[in-house]
Amino acid sequence: MFIQARKYFTVSAVIIAMVSAFSSSVSAMGQDDDDDGDEIAQIKIFAPGKGDVAGVGSRAFLVDMAIQYNTNLAGTGVTPELTGPGPLANAGPFPGTFSPGANKDHFPGLVVLLSSTILPNGPGQNVANLFNINTVTNQDATGTEIWSTWIVGAPNSFGKVGVNTPSRLFVAIVDGVAPDVVLDMDGNGILNKKDLKLMGYTVISNTPKVDFTVNGF
Repeated sequence: MFIQARKYFTVSAVIIAMVSAFSSSVSAMGQDDDDDGDEIAQIKIFAPGKGDVAGVGSRAFLVDMAIQYNTNLAGTGVTPELTGPGPLANAGPFPGTFSPGANKDHFPGLVVLLSSTILPNGPGQNVANLFNINTVTNQDATGTEIWSTWIVGAPNSFGKVGVNTPSRLFVAIVDGVAPDVVLDMDGNGILNKKDLKLMGYTVISNTPKVDFTVNGF
């Protein structure tokens, strides 16, 4: 009887440990519990990770994420893009514009905010149109996977040289074209899914958040 109870306890402990590890890995990828259960897109953030000190000299950090849609490619509104500042903007093979704001030409529904943004409009500035790469990584009977990546090249835009700056990354996808700037509609000092809804947008994804630090050194 004692041996059976001990075996049961051991198996239970293993199961609890596995569940805990899974939960931790999901949290590390920037997932949240703000799902309504009827989203058509699921966002997974791979970089930055929770608690990371990312970049060099307030730049050269990476935002890297995958978005799984339960629809075909046409239903995502996404088209391939490879772009960047200066001569890289609107250059082949997948030309795209490059500026703060919504990515109207290649990923119109994407909202990406950084709480440490020093650009005009501050933390509410949508930086989706600064993403360098939007590509289609998988299509099958269950849907479409999109991969989006942004390498931050400008110093003193999302942190300051010589200072480690705390920042929160927030990502969402809305139906239609995203706003260039997200407003703090409820006045609580936090920009999130509720503000997008109060602005009249329909959020069609989960809304992951990642707290990290922009390395200024």
